[in-house]
Amino acid sequence: MAAKADFTEDEWKTMTKGVTGAGVLVSVSDPDFTDSFGEAGALAKQLVEERRQGASELIRELAKAHGTGFGLTTSREEVEHETLEALRSSIAILAAKAPDDEDAYRQLVLDVADAVAEAKSGVKPSETQALDKIKQALGST
Repeated sequence: MAAKADFTEDEWKTMTKGVTGAGVLVSVSDPDFTDSFGEAGALAKQLVEERRQGASELIRELAKAHGTGFGLTTSREEVEHETLEALRSSIAILAAKAPDDEDAYRQLVLDVADAVAEAKSGVKPSETQALDKIKQALGST
């Protein structure tokens, strides 16, 4: 199993951006401002849970990510493009350097995205679409 030291700084940033970006993408897919605080809380809570009980050392380290890699003025389109690109790149990085951690990474990302989607008033159609895009970028069905 891999650890943070097995990756370059850029690779690590890409993988963490994929994790946190998945939660942000789901959140911005349904721009109800009143849901944003609950969704941010769900993202943070899921990462705390993963830090404690993640499937591997790599997953526990990725869950320590701070920040999302996105600013307050980042558009929905930028969040989507950058997140999906980070996810595709992350899977390629893991395939090359830590293939045993690919499935655990996919599960981490999906757990974070699902937690955000379910955070407030149920999963909305726009959130389901965002989840589908995330799954596609991860190579999941």
